[in-house]
Amino acid sequence: MTLWIPITLAAAFFQTLRFMLQRQLSLGTLSAGGATLARFMYSAPLVAVLITSYLLATRQTVPPVPAHFWIYGAVGGLAQILATVCVVLLFKARNFAVGITFKKTEVMQSVIVGWVVLGDAATVWALAAIALGLFGVLLLSAPPDLKSARWRDMANRAVGLGLASGVLFAVSGVSYRGATLSLGLDDPLARAGLTLAAVTAMQTVAMIFWLRWRDPGQVRAVWAARRVAIWVGLMSMAGSFCWFTAYTLQSAGYVNAVGQVELIFSALVSVVIFREAITLREWIGMGVLLASILGLVLVI
Repeated sequence: MTLWIPITLAAAFFQTLRFMLQRQLSLGTLSAGGATLARFMYSAPLVAVLITSYLLATRQTVPPVPAHFWIYGAVGGLAQILATVCVVLLFKARNFAVGITFKKTEVMQSVIVGWVVLGDAATVWALAAIALGLFGVLLLSAPPDLKSARWRDMANRAVGLGLASGVLFAVSGVSYRGATLSLGLDDPLARAGLTLAAVTAMQTVAMIFWLRWRDPGQVRAVWAARRVAIWVGLMSMAGSFCWFTAYTLQSAGYVNAVGQVELIFSALVSVVIFREAITLREWIGMGVLLASILGLVLVI
């Protein structure tokens, strides 16, 4: 099996655990911004220590860092912050599995973003898979108490948050791949670790300054919730390291496509852990969207 595939499966598993913990924090004393800060604040120091130890153990040095590394990292970091906030807010509007499914539209949206921004070719079959995915989003978009889904039901806050998170995660994935590849190192673990350390440090500082300005009580609340929040940081560190490593080995589109296994993990968490009811229409909608994503995997 190609190495990037099991690494991506591990990334999806850790990410599901992290979102599960962030959902718990967001339903308690933390706002969406506070739950997002917990992800970065408790992982950044650990990443810095681990990558330093790894470089010393393997006798590697930090290579010259080009300017576009910081541009890629800053764009990816900001997109990831905004995407995480959208997902945490979405958890308050819909159940866990549906929230993660909306987030996973990043694979379809990455094709569209790549086509518009980078001029990447999109085949007829890829567009057909995207169209099938839009039908799945329609099934998921209406509130659970509606017996049928209509196009006008897509114009609601949950759909907006879900689609926004998908496109932002797509942007962050492409940006992180650009950052890792800009480093002059042959070791993919070193490239991934250095990129992750730089990005999480920038994200932590940015979130602390933002919350100190807009919602200062949340910084103290994140520290007060450290017994749970530190696990968010640990899961975030493990998941992000796996994502970054996979991005150094394979294109973001393929990595994100295999990462759709997170849909299965999230459905299990929603039913087994949170005891949430998933309607038949939501199951069908997730199934259609998953079929769309798998179809897209076969044609990209």
